[in-house]
Amino acid sequence: MIRSMTIGRTPSSQSPEFSRRDLMRCAVTATAFSAPSLWGGGRGSDSEILPFGDGGGIKMLYDVRQRPQAVCLRDRVFIGFKAGARPSQPGKAKTSPMLIGYDRSSRRFSEPLTLGRATSDHHHGPVIWADHEEYLHVLFGCHKTPGTHLVANLPADMGREISDWTRAPEIAPKLSYPTVFRIRGGRELVYYRTDGHASSWTYRTSDDNGRTWTGPENDVTDMDSRGKAEWSSYQTKLPSADGRHLHVVFTDYDDVKSNDPKRLFNERYKQPVSNAWKYNLSYITVDLETHAVRNADGDVLNTPVDIDQAKEKARIWDTEGRGAGVPPAIALDETGTPAFLHVLSEDDLKTHSYYYVRREDGRWKQTAICGSNHQWNSGHLARDRDGVLHAYVIVGEGYLDSSGIMDKHGGGRLEEWVSADGGNGWRKHRDLMPDGRQYAGWRFNNVQPVTRPDGAAVEGMLLFYGWNADDSPEARAFLVHETNL
Repeated sequence: MIRSMTIGRTPSSQSPEFSRRDLMRCAVTATAFSAPSLWGGGRGSDSEILPFGDGGGIKMLYDVRQRPQAVCLRDRVFIGFKAGARPSQPGKAKTSPMLIGYDRSSRRFSEPLTLGRATSDHHHGPVIWADHEEYLHVLFGCHKTPGTHLVANLPADMGREISDWTRAPEIAPKLSYPTVFRIRGGRELVYYRTDGHASSWTYRTSDDNGRTWTGPENDVTDMDSRGKAEWSSYQTKLPSADGRHLHVVFTDYDDVKSNDPKRLFNERYKQPVSNAWKYNLSYITVDLETHAVRNADGDVLNTPVDIDQAKEKARIWDTEGRGAGVPPAIALDETGTPAFLHVLSEDDLKTHSYYYVRREDGRWKQTAICGSNHQWNSGHLARDRDGVLHAYVIVGEGYLDSSGIMDKHGGGRLEEWVSADGGNGWRKHRDLMPDGRQYAGWRFNNVQPVTRPDGAAVEGMLLFYGWNADDSPEARAFLVHETNL
């Protein structure tokens, strides 16, 4: 044990409309744990793993589809999460969108700030970003809804009360899975799904720090727009280093609401397979100046891209019936070319592996890294300053086959695997979990970076969350901080 600190509890109520009431603050006990160096290579000898946020439900920190949940600004990290449930609430308990600050110099958390009312929808967790003038923004409550968009009253400061924030204009009539970046020209970009599973994906940008938002004439993708009813996709996105383009990778699947066994029949597994598995990988880039959408070869695609055009012109991996729940994580190489970390089923639906996917000499190549225990295990891919690849993966002994709500979207041990030869060979570097009797038997998921406003990862910092009870909202979130960075 390195250090302990307790952040106090203050009685309160909450309001999404910014009335001047006392804020609810949950008690957070942060006990730091030691772990090997996050990046290795002689930089720093230890990492601290600091827990925060009590009473978290499933996806208290979200998977790769909805980001960022932490932004680093002026040496402080601001983290959005969803927590505050009563442990006695079984199943799909109500949790609240919250915000907490972390000072990288003092290594201390602020008191958490409750942003809005508690809901049982895990999609309603907050994303957070900073505009060009360094004012923090949060967006929460998004699931086929406009959500709530708030802006802090002071730059680089989350304040201490709800009155320290102002409600901002809606970004769009409906959003799901919003992901936000600062892009070229000091603009902000929000990429999102426009409604339900089979709806389109698009983006809007703001050049006035979030006061107004505009988007392209045509949406980026709409899988079922040309006759393939209910065809859907899950998408991950990352801007180019110069903020001119957006990299988008997606899986596709038939979201057949009737559960028609004929439409769900999987030839590889010789049985109907539920839409908990999504298939294939397709990749496109969006020119954020002209709105043109291109495939990996630079060919301009008709928008919105439907499933047939994706299959013919954008598909980079036909997985031949093997599926995943969550889409891949993205990282850029030294030339700005994207690579992906993807979990995928194998010989049966209870066996999964992580793959490193990249383009070499004009062809897409996949290399297996290690096994995994669930199709919804959301990992993270990074490349350090020496060019070493780091894959943060969720693994376990045997498939996580549980009826508990907390286990529905995977979970297991968190490991770091590294490659020093461009992803051709991989080795396990370490386990990356809080140790001690308190966390024995816990499951972890949704590892993700702490980012800067432009989307670049902060070296030496990660987030993830974990839980022990399979049907009770007792999860906690964890911040990894490299001690010598």
